[in-house]
Amino acid sequence: MPDQFQITSSLLNAIWEIRLFLPFNIMMIPTIQSKLPQVGTSIFTVMSALATETGAINLGQGFPDFPMNAQLISLVNRAMKDGYNQYAPMPGWMPLRESIAEKIYLLYGSQVHPETDITITPGGTYAIYTALTTVLQPGDEVIIFEPAYDSYIPNVEVNGAVPVLIDLKFPGYKIDWKEVRRRISPKTRMIMLNSPHNPTGAILDEEDINELRAIVEGTNIIILSDEVYEHLIFDNIPHQSILRYPDLMKRSFVCFSFGKVYHCTGWKLGYCVSSAALTKEFRKVHQFNCFSCHTPSQIGLAEFLSDKNSYTTLGAFLQKKRDYFQDLMGQTKFTPIPSYGSYFQCYKYDRISDESDKDFAIRITKQYGVASIPVSAFYHSGKDNKVIRFCFAKKEETLEQAVEKLTKIK
Repeated sequence: MPDQFQITSSLLNAIWEIRLFLPFNIMMIPTIQSKLPQVGTSIFTVMSALATETGAINLGQGFPDFPMNAQLISLVNRAMKDGYNQYAPMPGWMPLRESIAEKIYLLYGSQVHPETDITITPGGTYAIYTALTTVLQPGDEVIIFEPAYDSYIPNVEVNGAVPVLIDLKFPGYKIDWKEVRRRISPKTRMIMLNSPHNPTGAILDEEDINELRAIVEGTNIIILSDEVYEHLIFDNIPHQSILRYPDLMKRSFVCFSFGKVYHCTGWKLGYCVSSAALTKEFRKVHQFNCFSCHTPSQIGLAEFLSDKNSYTTLGAFLQKKRDYFQDLMGQTKFTPIPSYGSYFQCYKYDRISDESDKDFAIRITKQYGVASIPVSAFYHSGKDNKVIRFCFAKKEETLEQAVEKLTKIK
């Protein structure tokens, strides 16, 4: 009898010969080990798809349904017609970076060098990912406050680092700085902040900044500050940007979004501000990923920002929408949680139901025709405080139609 090796060899040869005659589409497909095995379809995609399927009013995903600024559209269109359709420099169009530096000085009194400290990026989320990729090494720890924007944890994990999750104190969504001190370790490489905060509309105040400064002083900890809603802050409260504080800025990546503040989320254009040393490393990653951003938009924005009204009036504009929506919601059984910035306001529904927030959000989408986002989706653990998030960056008639439906929920 043939030995075991001969049998195995003959079998393999037979399999290979059979495989050669198989149709291509049923041949073996390579497999990979997922870097994000726990990640599935985001709740934003799920709820927006459900809104489309049911014809519901979508107050879930954070995008406006009203027109963006016509002058900005015209400036970008003119840039295209004038031939600015080729690559912009890798760090961004210099006149735009100069306009940003002027804006920073006007708002925060800080001098930022446009050549060495500002990089134009394809959106705020990209800037966040690039900053994390620039800094993190396998095993580094990153403090993240939850509820958190859904890209933070995957961005950390895909870089081989470890998210250290700290709950914001409910219902005001404030940082527990005693807990932060307790969770700091020799492996702590970064603290991630977000103000105005998505999903809650909470903001940092001076006390928060003082606590942060005390914690990071004398350490090698980097700060990543997500400030994509920078200009959308309400009630005449000053935005506590990290850019106000030179001692913090030198150790920070501060990320912004033109798409959010100018209501053109589909443009995917933003920027990152940092110290010269950190920016140098940031650009090493950026140049081999995106390299350059949409040139005509940069040309148009450079001129648009020369008028300070283009950004100093944005908060008041969105505050009117927040106030209008909140007044309308007084007719419902939902209980508001204060929003001080962003596109969003969270509402408790404990007077209506004890369902999980995900089940409740799905039910009211299907039965009442209004889509929202369950806030448990912003917790890695799925923590459920019976809160859902609405986007009020909509036309008044959209908000009116939505609340009319929400008043019927029992």
